[in-house]
Amino acid sequence: MPTSLDKVVYTAKTHVTGGREGEGRSSDDRIAVKLSSPGGAGNGTNPEQLFGIGYSACFMGAMKAVAPKLNLKVPQDAAIDAEVDLGPTSLGFGVAVRMNISLPGLERAQAEQLVAEAHKICPYSNATRNNIDVQLNVA
Repeated sequence: MPTSLDKVVYTAKTHVTGGREGEGRSSDDRIAVKLSSPGGAGNGTNPEQLFGIGYSACFMGAMKAVAPKLNLKVPQDAAIDAEVDLGPTSLGFGVAVRMNISLPGLERAQAEQLVAEAHKICPYSNATRNNIDVQLNVA
């Protein structure tokens, strides 16, 4: 059973034309992108790249939200390198995600605890949990 929101705090509104060979923009004009299929001849981005950026940014925010509860601070030079795979499944097509998380200056046990706690609250993690393969690697 899906989890429903207790309250809506933000709604992103976007408009796409042409699918993977089109373009997309946000209603506030803060983002406008040309779209191309992965590995295709076009010069635009693709949904998998956008997903990787979105998930990484969201996950970084989740780490910053839980860090104070663990008496930790997310390092200024923290980074996430995401890899989003696209491939066929028995139901059509699917994605899988690997996030390589760099937290310089934190001991490995602290970094792993921070990542585990962030994974519990991150909206992207909650949306993908038990739906797709997500691997979180502390670099």
